[in-house]
Amino acid sequence: MKYLHTMIRVADPDATIRFFELLGLKEVRRMENDKGRFTLIFLAAPEDMNGPGERARAEVELTYNWPPENGEPERYAGGRNFGHLAYRVDDIYETCQRLMDAGVTINRPPRDGHMAFVRTPDGISIELLQDGVLEPAEPWVSMPNTGEW
Repeated sequence: MKYLHTMIRVADPDATIRFFELLGLKEVRRMENDKGRFTLIFLAAPEDMNGPGERARAEVELTYNWPPENGEPERYAGGRNFGHLAYRVDDIYETCQRLMDAGVTINRPPRDGHMAFVRTPDGISIELLQDGVLEPAEPWVSMPNTGEW
């Protein structure tokens, strides 16, 4: 298992980037999703950078959910701005099965063979990401989401 990033939701990406730059972090990559209407911005400390073209060892993911075309940007209260911790795993199916066998609810099953979400006993969302590619497989493909993730 390898720690990847922590995600926080932001209402003003530019202001948040300026804040993290004051701390010494730098933007390492950005992804725009027109269909989903969001932007992901990844920041890392220089000490966590790997070589050119490689992801940093640890990152902060800023998620900016675009406002409705005729509305105000989202505001977050009650900890909703904190998103999740993310870990890369060697076999997402084995990991999810081990968690289920221990009584953990798989909130978002790995239907795609790539991503799943679970929650800690305190309700903190954990994203599990497959290292490499696994083909979608049962019983995961047919499993519905459970609760929030």
